This record gives sequence, structure tokens and C-alpha cells, in this order.
Amino acid sequence: MTRFLSLIALLWALSACTGIIPGTGEPLKLYTLTPKSTYGADLPKVEWQLVVETPVAPAGINTNRIALSHSPITLDYFAGATWTDSAPAMVQTLLVESFENTGRIVAVGRESVGLRADYVLKIELREFQAEYASPEAPPIVHIRVISKLVRMPVREIVASHMTEQKAQAAANTLDAVVAAFDEALGPVLKEIVTWTLSSAPPDRPES
Repeated sequence: MTRFLSLIALLWALSACTGIIPGTGEPLKLYTLTPKSTYGADLPKVEWQLVVETPVAPAGINTNRIALSHSPITLDYFAGATWTDSAPAMVQTLLVESFENTGRIVAVGRESVGLRADYVLKIELREFQAEYASPEAPPIVHIRVISKLVRMPVREIVASHMTEQKAQAAANTLDAVVAAFDEALGPVLKEIVTWTLSSAPPDRPES
């Protein structure tokens, strides 16, 4: 009996390590999204350092599961697939990479890297799900983000901003839905980056 229980535990551990869904034997599909890399030539260049905090999000989307909704009062998840990280952590990473891709900022990073920030970007992820009008039709991906730029060390809110995008999935398949997430998130990332770099003077603020 001891050997039998040990074998069951080992098989369970192996399934967890290889991304197998318990009870199905099917591999778990992992998805990620892409940062923004193209900007206008008139994008401001700044001399200050920025920390991007991990976005705040409702419990329903503060997960690595890919959220979907069939009505304004329900929330569910796609089976057999997840994001490579929780949705807020993934958006934070993509924002940092998008700022880096501009080449217009001295330094940008997460709060965990210990960067001495001149400004902190606070993010709230309000919507991050695929919305179905009917089970047969492809869903519309809905993303809405609230941003606040805070000057340090006085913790003064310099500016606030809301950006929202929707994108229709080309088909009622998971790959098409994830492609719609990427299509909707791209303009959101670009708008947040452009707004942030334009909302504070380019020179480093005095201590």
C-alpha cells in the first residue's frame, strides 16, 4: 500500500511538472502576448527613472486563467489553457518591455528591482476578458486600464488616465481569441507609454 501511494504521488508530481491536466492526460496550452515596439518620431525623451507597479485587478482576472464572460454578471475561464503568468504580472512585464522599446527613457523596471524611482506608474486592470454575445459567435475581447503617474518621493499624483480597447476574434477558437487579446492590448500599451512620457516634464525632478 505504501508503494502504491508513493507511485500515485510520483505520477501526480510528474503531471504537474509537464503541464498535464489531471484526469485528462492532455497538455495544458500556454499563451502569452507581445509588447509594443513601434512609436511615433515625436515621442518625448525623458531623463527620469520609472517604476511600473504590478497592476491591481479584481480577483476574477487576477489569475493566469484566460477569462471569458457570457453576461455582464458572470465570469468563466477557457479550459485547457492559461497565460504564462497571471494577467496583471503579464501586463506589467509587457509595459516594462514597451517602455524599453521606445529608447526614450533613462531607466524603467518593476518595483522588485530596487530602482530609485523618480515616478511610479500605478495600474488598475479593470477589464481583461473575452465577452460572448452568443455561444456560436466569436467573442469580443475587452481590455480597460486605469493609470496614475505618481511623482516620488512626495507621492503626488501628476496625472490620471483611462484607456479602453475592444477587438473581435476572427473565429470561435482559442488561438483566435488570444490573437484578439494581442490586437486589443497593443494600442493600450502604446497609449499608456505615450501618455506617461508626455505627462511629466522631461527633466529629472528635483529631490
